[in-house]
Amino acid sequence: MIEARHLRVLRAVAATGSFSAAARELGCTQPAVSQQMKALEASVGTPLLVRTGREMRMTQAGDALVRHAAGILAGLTAAEEEVAAIAGLRAGRVRLVSFPSGSSTLVPTALAALRGAHPGTRVSLEEAEPPRSVAMLREGDCDVALAFRYEGAAGAEEWDDLVVRPLLTDRLVALLPERHPLAHRDSLAIGELAEEPWIAGCPRCRGQLVEVCETAGFIPRIDFATDDYPAVAGLVGAGLGVAVLPQLAIESVRPRGVRTVALEPAVRREIVALTLPDLAQVPAIGATLDQLARAGGR
Repeated sequence: MIEARHLRVLRAVAATGSFSAAARELGCTQPAVSQQMKALEASVGTPLLVRTGREMRMTQAGDALVRHAAGILAGLTAAEEEVAAIAGLRAGRVRLVSFPSGSSTLVPTALAALRGAHPGTRVSLEEAEPPRSVAMLREGDCDVALAFRYEGAAGAEEWDDLVVRPLLTDRLVALLPERHPLAHRDSLAIGELAEEPWIAGCPRCRGQLVEVCETAGFIPRIDFATDDYPAVAGLVGAGLGVAVLPQLAIESVRPRGVRTVALEPAVRREIVALTLPDLAQVPAIGATLDQLARAGGR
């Protein structure tokens, strides 16, 4: 295998015409230059120099390798500089996937801070709900995935192979039309809404809603289902039903005609940032995780 250090010696010998002159240029000894040239010739399996008395000239193979050496060494230098820039957070790319309420609350704060601290780092954003976002991470389609899981839900081991950075704990709240008889309560039990029509959210949230209601002894009558949180709030505000949404989602929609009421006992979900163990060592990704954690602690 050809080594870069041998190519640098070859170029110096070709440029100066002798081992001694090449040694002076490279800041080493003449025997060291001779030894590295022999190693290079052994690697390529053919002579690269012809020595006649005091003169030295390149063979055809030597001339060819010198021509290629310039491009190889230039490319290697560029690669070293780019890697150094990435390692020093002067450059880098992070592909982030987030669920919608995270995109509108946690992500803007985190990315603004990241850009301020490391303007050379570029972040792309795509939206997907778990488990799709987690699958994208494992399939190599993103570098960081924002995800959530509900307390006590099955499948807690599904992230065992990933680096999990906790961001915050998000509590579910009830959304009621502002003229609803229970709208001015400080808290309520979900069983008190058993006879109400329901507006359900994303598939995972919908499943959690049904599970919580069944635990309270009833099956919710779901009249509308939508992944769009503003649409959920709009339907509730129009008096078409009640809903349960994470507090983080409420922050992102500014609902009108709606009141939020705490649920007792509390139902919570854990918001996390996920990445692969090897990716966690990449400086730009580590910095992104740090900023997301700071945003979650707001």
